[in-house]
Amino acid sequence: MSEPRRNEKNEKGEEKRGEKDEEKGRGQGWEEKWERDRLRMISIAAILIWGGLVALAGTLNLFNYKWDEHGWAIFLLGTGVILISKVIIRALVPEYRRAIGGSLIIGFILLAVGISDMTDWSWDYIWPIILVAIGLSILIRGALRRRK
Repeated sequence: MSEPRRNEKNEKGEEKRGEKDEEKGRGQGWEEKWERDRLRMISIAAILIWGGLVALAGTLNLFNYKWDEHGWAIFLLGTGVILISKVIIRALVPEYRRAIGGSLIIGFILLAVGISDMTDWSWDYIWPIILVAIGLSILIRGALRRRK
């Protein structure tokens, strides 16, 4: 294979990679990602702020709980609430509509782990609630889907 032909193939390969990266949003700065999906960025920021507040409250002993006993449970509980709130906003506001299944499932699992660590609920009660939530998400997605 000659040298010019090899360079031509490399250029085509780099061009295709560049197009794929552009489609997936790689190489974008924070501003471009913020414009593309504001709700996602807000939820990430809210989770980080929540984690900092929970850690600070545990360190300062504000709410009379020990970080090593309930800190992670409180953090997971709040993170689950933030993710479920994001799902509700995505379902109700057409401007933010995107896939919600993964966030809903993760949100309910984090919520369940937080509740089970803070209370004496067992997983025998929590898993059926998670299954009902998944079923509801499928129903909501089907009801809100645009017909072609």
